[in-house]
Amino acid sequence: MNDTWLWAVPGTMDNGMLNRPLRVADFIATRAGDEDRGPMVVMNPDDARSRLLTDGELAWVYGPRRHELATVRIEPGMRLGDVAVRDITGVAPSEVVRVVKPDLDGRGRRPPTAYA
Repeated sequence: MNDTWLWAVPGTMDNGMLNRPLRVADFIATRAGDEDRGPMVVMNPDDARSRLLTDGELAWVYGPRRHELATVRIEPGMRLGDVAVRDITGVAPSEVVRVVKPDLDGRGRRPPTAYA
């Protein structure tokens, strides 16, 4: 079987293929008086689709030093495999990041809480 076409065979695609690393192509830093502020990641529609992300949704951006929640913006003009980030601490241009959809259905690491 040709490894190039693993995505076409059901059940053969792993998370590594779905969530490949992305290169930071642009970093936008805002100032206190700017109208549009806050963490945001701009990505190609195909990269977003492979991660099941939609425009305006929150996603984790894992950088080399830390991770942060950011709003997703989908731009058809972005190159496949590249992202632009705004106001995300701990990443710089040409570094590699991973963008992951948060698991909001999972219970996380919190212990079960007993309410009386």
